[in-house]
Amino acid sequence: MSRWKLRSVPFKYQLSDWTLLSIPLNLQCRSVPLFGEPATQTIQVPPPSELEQGSQGFLIRALPVVDELPKLSRQDGYLCYVPLQYEHCYIDLTLTLETYQKKFSSKTRSTINRKIRKYAEHCGGTINWRKFETPEQVREFFSLARSVSKLSYQERLLDAGLPDSEAFIQQAEALAADNHLRAYILFDGERPVSYLYCPVEQGVLIYAYLGYDPEYMKLSVGTVLQWLALESLFGEACFTAFDFTEGQSDHKRLFATHQTKRANVFLVKASLRSQLIIHSHLRMDQFSSWLGVTLDRLGVRAKVKRLLRFGR
Repeated sequence: MSRWKLRSVPFKYQLSDWTLLSIPLNLQCRSVPLFGEPATQTIQVPPPSELEQGSQGFLIRALPVVDELPKLSRQDGYLCYVPLQYEHCYIDLTLTLETYQKKFSSKTRSTINRKIRKYAEHCGGTINWRKFETPEQVREFFSLARSVSKLSYQERLLDAGLPDSEAFIQQAEALAADNHLRAYILFDGERPVSYLYCPVEQGVLIYAYLGYDPEYMKLSVGTVLQWLALESLFGEACFTAFDFTEGQSDHKRLFATHQTKRANVFLVKASLRSQLIIHSHLRMDQFSSWLGVTLDRLGVRAKVKRLLRFGR
């Protein structure tokens, strides 16, 4: 079986989290697992025999790299485009909870505990949350989580909400039947306010879908649920790692025990159309970065992001 899967991959032209335009390319894709391959400093174009009919090239997600790669280069008739290079965060779940807690400074531990106490006080003294792991629990999880997802900025702005198709739910049930799923919901009374959905691949939990009700942002419900879920996972002691997947954020860096350099690498057959798409995408990315730096200097970046995410 081929390691590649042919998919329509959107090139999103974004200002921060706001998508202005999306242009698809048919590419053969694969993702490198957390412990799948050693780091490399050279990008190898797959042989011509691997290029499928209708494919315009390849996409390798989460490729481990030794050092920073050029953003754009040419190789063997392909445009090699690397729009995302990041420190890939994960948690070593083979540790004990006590050892894991020691990775935090006393100030950070105090901050996390304060957020949990604050939410407990908001809830009248007891935090109501649930873990979902069996096939019988899957549909209830989706019913509760979808009520949060439709309110979250991940769905409204990023088109990255929790899927609710019958095919996806059935896939989740199959994962749960093999003990390859952990999902969590945090409640305020009976009201779901945050969710976390983690399939399991080769003993590694994948940080796949998460979201929270924007009304509860100041109560740090995402952090509260993350901590409760991790306490449960360390207690189970049956997984090797918690993979935060691509991209960087303060949340991921806060909870991670390890970081490795990774990159998303596009290898696209050079044509007039592909060159226009990739060069314009690169320029848009550069403009977005410049705008972010400028807003930082003006001291208004956080406010603008809140306006984009929550419309207020």
